[in-house]
Amino acid sequence: MDILKEAEKVEKEVIELRRKIHMYPELGFEETKTSEVVYDYLKNLGIEVKRIAKTGVVGTLKGNGSKTIAIRADMDALPIQEENDVEYASQIPGRMHACGHDVHTAILLGTAKLLANMRDKLKGNVKFIFQPAEETTGGALPMIEEGVLENPKVDAIIGLHVDPELQVGQIGITYGKAYASSDMIDIIVKGKSSHGAEPHKSVDAIVIAANIVNILQTVVSRKANPLSPIVLTIGTIEGGYARNIIADKVRMSGIIRMMEEEKRDEIVEMVEKICDNTAKVMGGEVEFRRTRGYPCLVNHKGMTDLIKETAFPLLGEGNVIEVAPTMGVEDFAYFLQKVPGSFYKLGCSNKEKGIDKPIHNNQFNIDEECIKIGLAVHVSTVLKYLNSNG
Repeated sequence: MDILKEAEKVEKEVIELRRKIHMYPELGFEETKTSEVVYDYLKNLGIEVKRIAKTGVVGTLKGNGSKTIAIRADMDALPIQEENDVEYASQIPGRMHACGHDVHTAILLGTAKLLANMRDKLKGNVKFIFQPAEETTGGALPMIEEGVLENPKVDAIIGLHVDPELQVGQIGITYGKAYASSDMIDIIVKGKSSHGAEPHKSVDAIVIAANIVNILQTVVSRKANPLSPIVLTIGTIEGGYARNIIADKVRMSGIIRMMEEEKRDEIVEMVEKICDNTAKVMGGEVEFRRTRGYPCLVNHKGMTDLIKETAFPLLGEGNVIEVAPTMGVEDFAYFLQKVPGSFYKLGCSNKEKGIDKPIHNNQFNIDEECIKIGLAVHVSTVLKYLNSNG
């Protein structure tokens, strides 16, 4: 079977689905219209479908076999005002599919249609996971907690993300660690206020905060393994009342991203200790809060090999590119903590057409030629996995 030709048969329909979803973007856990489109489409294909984790949807296509592979797509948009001059531009002010989740969702719907058409030949089951809230608090973990990987038990999982750094016709794979973990930190520095003319009566929270920011740079430069990436950013700082008043409080917020999952707690504890000790030696104190974000995404070698071997004959070896890890985050990581799987990148840019804006940009768009590529790689990987003896 020529999978690319099969993908071309549904390409126009899937593009229309993508544009429909693109026009009505919804934020995390607000994807009610999008999930209705997904639910109805799967149901009309004769796929067993149910709602899960508020606005999430899961469809199960049962074949002739015990193995089950899942494919995940995220559905949520971003709070960005779209600036593209296209007929399918966002109709919701301040909302935009600037990260390609509309593409992911449409590709997975098209994949479901192609696989449903060959259900009698499937040597196993396929789960189609449509996840909310990847951009915000994360919908993967709630879906897992509500049993999306059970009944039937999922044995492997794949997913994709559009990537404007790759040209249409290419895919990118990464072995092992592919995305960073993330921890958000909030720091409140407490001192003692006084008039600027009487500094000896104060504990200057701004000076303490400045020293904390400086010393925190040593976490990366002197405490972390230079061969393992880590980023520590203080992104906001706010304090003070007037130019002649010494501040008694400063609020800061930041983020820690790293590739060593097993060192996350140690690094965060080190950051907290630096904040506490710096404040104490200068006569102040610190209130420190950590919000744990997504874990490090680690691709399974066997599943990454499977995608690579599947894509070679479809796209040509030169179009299957090993790409470097990113310090970005992705909650597909939670699925990979439970079952073997791989998350690959789908080239979506076309410089000749002027389609080359980065994700999260208000003019981000894709060359829709990439949709049939995603369909073909998804479908072929599923068939290869279910037909394998492993």
